[in-house]
Order: sequence, then structure tokens, then C-alpha cells
Amino acid sequence: MKKIILTDYEINKDTMALQPATDIGYETIVVERNQVLYVNKTPLQLIEAACLEGGASYEGRREAVSYLIGARNKVPLPISPGEHIYALPTHSPKQFECIWLFYYHIKTFKPDPKFPNQTIIIFKSNLDLTLNVSYSTIEKQMQRTSYCIVRYSQKLIHLPLVAEHNSLMTIGW
Repeated sequence: MKKIILTDYEINKDTMALQPATDIGYETIVVERNQVLYVNKTPLQLIEAACLEGGASYEGRREAVSYLIGARNKVPLPISPGEHIYALPTHSPKQFECIWLFYYHIKTFKPDPKFPNQTIIIFKSNLDLTLNVSYSTIEKQMQRTSYCIVRYSQKLIHLPLVAEHNSLMTIGW
């Protein structure tokens, strides 16, 4: 089967993982629920574009999350909180090895019984992905991301109240 290489890709609710590629023809392998795509941009370029589509820069989102949850390295990102799209890096995003996983697609994860420094990610679609990352690193990243989700959920809940309060203020209440 011939690989179709895309010049661009928009992260969406079906995106499960972004893997760096070593192939000359493309830079990212995108794993979606029902397909695998090949894109001629790096995973970080796709993440940065998705952040901008979601209303803020990559650096802005990274800085906000660092402030809210206290993480400085391997910071999870709310790509589109309203659509429940949150991504977590397996390594520093500056490193080639960094794979971006999308939190709500992960069913479970477990240590690889044969290789102690590897983790098997099992997605809700029952696809599994073996990563060269320790179980404890993935566990920590999942915890950070869940805390990020909680913090952003609190903010999203309060936004309508602020908007309502501001509209009441403008009509003189």
C-alpha cells in the first residue's frame, strides 16, 4: 500500500499520536483512530499550528500551564480545551525522540515486560504503541495532564459566569 504524504495536517479529535519520522519523504507519522497519515512537517510544527488555531501560541500555552500546574519540563498542552484535546510529550519537545500523545485516546498503559525502559500505550481503539520511555515517565505525564485538564476545566466553567457578570454590568445591574 502506497503512503500518502500530506503537506499539512490539522490536529483534531481523532488524533491519537504524533511520532517523529526518520524517512526522507515525511517528518511526522500521525496516528488517528482509523488511519495512519504521513506529514511533511515536524510534530512540533503541527502542535504549534494547532495551538494558534486554538487561540494562543505554543509558548503562551506552555507558559500558562507551567504557571497553573508548576511543571517546567515536558509540559502538557491544552491544544483545544473546549474540544477536550490535550497533548502530552514523552520527551522534551526540542528532542527529536519526542512523541506527542493525546490524553483522551489513551485507555491504559503498562511497562513492557521484556524491556524495563519501555512502555506500552493502549489506545481506546485497541491499537497499542510501544515507546522507548519508562513507565514512571508516562505515569507522571498522565498525572500532569490530568491536573492540567482539571485546572483548565475550572477556568472554562467560570468563563460563562464572568461573561454573564460583565453583560449585567453593562446594562446597569
